[in-house]
Amino acid sequence: MPNGEYLSYVALGDSQTEGLGDGDDTVGLRGFADRLAEHLAAVNPGLRYANLAVRGRVAGQVRSEQLGPALALRPDLATVVTGVNDLLRPRFDAAEVAGHLEEMFSALTAAGAHVVTLTFPNVGKIAPLARPIRSRVFDLNTRIRAAAARHGVTVAETGRQAVATDPRLWSADRLHASPLGHERIAAAVAQAIHLPGSDDAWTLPLPPQRVPTAVQAAGAELRWAAAFLGPWLGRRLRGQSSGNGRTAKRPQLLPLTATPGSAAVTGRQESS
Repeated sequence: MPNGEYLSYVALGDSQTEGLGDGDDTVGLRGFADRLAEHLAAVNPGLRYANLAVRGRVAGQVRSEQLGPALALRPDLATVVTGVNDLLRPRFDAAEVAGHLEEMFSALTAAGAHVVTLTFPNVGKIAPLARPIRSRVFDLNTRIRAAAARHGVTVAETGRQAVATDPRLWSADRLHASPLGHERIAAAVAQAIHLPGSDDAWTLPLPPQRVPTAVQAAGAELRWAAAFLGPWLGRRLRGQSSGNGRTAKRPQLLPLTATPGSAAVTGRQESS
């Protein structure tokens, strides 16, 4: 669409697109997709927006559960962001994950949607205990870029920016973006699609902060492992997912009004 003229936007994905880390289930989740929708609505006041994302979903589930409903909505713009939950699984297959993404890219672009996706940052710099899987991230990013190129999909290169690993852009669990992180992701997508008023300010570093000592850093890792990594591993061993029993928070295209600095999604349908 020229000059960002989008009248309908559908977001597909997992917890990052649902908005975890930006609000909560009590007050409601916002997230980069809601924030992007607000940017879009500021340019296109008649925008309608749907968010089909559900936390805990792997790429195959996003394809099987969300692609059909997304196609039925016939959006002008669609974001497809998934793969992180796959990266964390013991039996990760980058080719399989990329295959699910490519199938979604192919189907949505063939239906006339402008599709946008993201690359992922080096998780080893966000959570040092996750360093063993950073090669998976690099592999998946390479495959995402290749699949996107084959289908004319726009890639917001959040994975290549140094600021993407600043801890202030991540919530305490280090798996989900913080409100500032979600804001930067939305700005990255806005720039990638050349939305009027967007620029590269999202790539700029944050002000310097004091570097923790080795002892402080080690203590922070232990606290993170106890508070988040341990419970996450426990759920995996029990075959449980944070998304069990949940459905999309906004399954239909609904009008949206843009109010700077606030969650402006109207007709919001929260999951329980």
